[in-house]
Amino acid sequence: MDTSNLLAGLFLLLVSLHRFISGFCPERCDCQNPRHVLCSNRGLQRVPKTSAASEAVQVLSLSGNFISNISELDLAGYSDLVRLNLQYNQIDSIHPRAFQNLSKLEELYVGHNLLASLHPGTLKALRKLTTLYSNSNHIRRIVPEDFSGLDHLVKLRLDGNTIELLQDSVFEGLGGLLYLHLESNQLHHIHRNAFSKLHHLRYLNLDHNKQQTLRGALTFSHLTSLTTLLLSDNQIHHVGKHVFKNLGRLTKLTLSNNRLSGLTAEALRGLSSLREFHLDGNQLEEIPSGLLDPLKSLEVLDLSRNHISNVDPLAFKHLAHLKVLKLKSNKLTSLSGEIFALNHWLYAVDLHSNNWTCDCRMERLKRWMADAHAQGKMLTVFVQCHQPVDLRGKYLDHVNSSQLLRTSWADSCLRDQALVGGFEQELQGDQSRVELQRAKPMTDSLRPKSRTAKETSGKRVKARSDVTSRSDWLVFSTAQSLKRSPTTSLPVRSGEKFDLLRSEREQNLPVITDPCVFNRLFITNVTVDQVTSSSVNVCWTTRDHHRYTPGTTENEVHYRILFDRFGAAERFPRYVYASGSARSVTLQELSSDVTYMVCVEGVVGGSVCHVAPRDHCSGLVTLPEGRRSLTSDLQLVTIITVACNVLLLAVIGGVWLVRSLRKRMQRRKSAVHVRHMYSTRRPFRPNIATAAVSSDFTSYQSSRPSRLGPLEEDLIEFPCDRFQDNTCARRDSDLQRFSD
Repeated sequence: MDTSNLLAGLFLLLVSLHRFISGFCPERCDCQNPRHVLCSNRGLQRVPKTSAASEAVQVLSLSGNFISNISELDLAGYSDLVRLNLQYNQIDSIHPRAFQNLSKLEELYVGHNLLASLHPGTLKALRKLTTLYSNSNHIRRIVPEDFSGLDHLVKLRLDGNTIELLQDSVFEGLGGLLYLHLESNQLHHIHRNAFSKLHHLRYLNLDHNKQQTLRGALTFSHLTSLTTLLLSDNQIHHVGKHVFKNLGRLTKLTLSNNRLSGLTAEALRGLSSLREFHLDGNQLEEIPSGLLDPLKSLEVLDLSRNHISNVDPLAFKHLAHLKVLKLKSNKLTSLSGEIFALNHWLYAVDLHSNNWTCDCRMERLKRWMADAHAQGKMLTVFVQCHQPVDLRGKYLDHVNSSQLLRTSWADSCLRDQALVGGFEQELQGDQSRVELQRAKPMTDSLRPKSRTAKETSGKRVKARSDVTSRSDWLVFSTAQSLKRSPTTSLPVRSGEKFDLLRSEREQNLPVITDPCVFNRLFITNVTVDQVTSSSVNVCWTTRDHHRYTPGTTENEVHYRILFDRFGAAERFPRYVYASGSARSVTLQELSSDVTYMVCVEGVVGGSVCHVAPRDHCSGLVTLPEGRRSLTSDLQLVTIITVACNVLLLAVIGGVWLVRSLRKRMQRRKSAVHVRHMYSTRRPFRPNIATAAVSSDFTSYQSSRPSRLGPLEEDLIEFPCDRFQDNTCARRDSDLQRFSD
């Protein structure tokens, strides 16, 4: 009884609630939740009428309609409203007292309308307002009275308007503001005290405006909590000193797509916490030494799409945390190889689309790239040669060192490289001097032929005694790189003996230091498997090489996997580095349904062969998007085929068994036993027909031959009543009589 009463009460409650909702919900609106009234995109031309039940509504959405104005009484009945959405209408006016009763409102969205201004005091009653969207309107001017009383406002969007200036203390009533959007306006002047009260502001967006200069040191000085400042797509051509001095917490600064032709170190003072700096799309011509020194925490630097033709070798010296550097689409022709010597965390360098001249000045950069690749610090660096003509289109890491030295810059490289200090290295020990002496004859052919033998011998003596100049270090490094190259052949003067393997032959050991020889003799069985639409597994085997490389360790002999699109018009090689103990690598982020060529090559002593080992390459075609690997598909097809066969055999066997059983049952039903045919043990006929039966049976028995005596079939017991015999005794005379 109690349960039935409870169910009845719940039913009545639901009925009353349904009547309440359906009675309150405005026409064309959705009121599934009694506290949410959704009237978006319903073709409304005015705010729906309210009722007594509308006081419980907390969310009212009227976006995407044709409402042109908000009167004083339109929202008077929504006293508990928390969120009001009026975006994407045609509102051009809001009554100053339209929000008078909305004291609980926290979010107001009036963006994408036709508002030219907000009357002073319109938002004064919204004491709890935290979010205000007034973007994409026709607002040209804002005054402090527009935001008076909004002490709890956290996010303000005024982007997409036509605001031209920010006057003194225009945001003075927004002490708790954290996010301010002013992008896509017509701002050309910002008063030095415009942001004076925004001590807690963290995000400021001033993109797509008409700022021309940043001169005032006080403009951003009050924004001590700012972490992101966006100034892209303006017309800024000058940044004054100490503009960012007080922005000690700023982590991201963008000045992209402006007209900056130069910067000074004083302009960047105070940005000690900056991690991301974008200067792309400007008119910078050089990066001098000391310019970036204040940015000690910088991790990402974008200098793309400028006119940079010169980068000082010490420009990035103090950027110890630099990880990403973009210098693409500039006018660089060469770059010092030591420029990244102190950037140990650097893993991405974009040098694409420059007019690189691949000569001896790029030798150190090539070596740095090879070392970085060998250590697995970065995937690859694209340096495509533009000059000389015979190297045009080739990538620097695929150009032989001897080709870099056969240019008109060779002599000047040897003479002028010593002017750059800070990169000299002392060679200690007799072995180093022997190697340098051995390398000298190789470089004689690169020196002017007018030099006498006496001068040459003097140079050798000086090199043996002290190798401290930049020129001698370059000669030594060049000789070492030429020594590793298998295709380099330099003339040997008569009377001189030159043997690269002299020390090894003295030890009588077949030492292999050439990576090309290592590839040919030790790497075998390069295969690919587990091919998918975006990845593939590359496997290879390596013969034991430790006794042939006694001067190296397992960590110094490792492998580089090259993979590239096969048959494409533009080459796009990628590299993946594996440790010396690895024998397989999984390549990721491949394109679907593309043909690739994969090659495995060894890295011996920090150097690689300049020609990929074609006999250690394998081709593959990635699967189309959404398909699994061929192996998985074949396994699935095999399993399904076996299952279907088993099921078919089971069905056939069942049919055969049923038919067999049916035939046996039919045989049993149709078969009659002889003993049953002649048996008279069951009642045969009634007593009244006994005489007739006796006579018939007598005549039947008498017609049978009896010479051989009674047969087994004749020896049948018959009931006595058939022969009118009251005794049931069986006599031989009777049998003899019946047999006759």
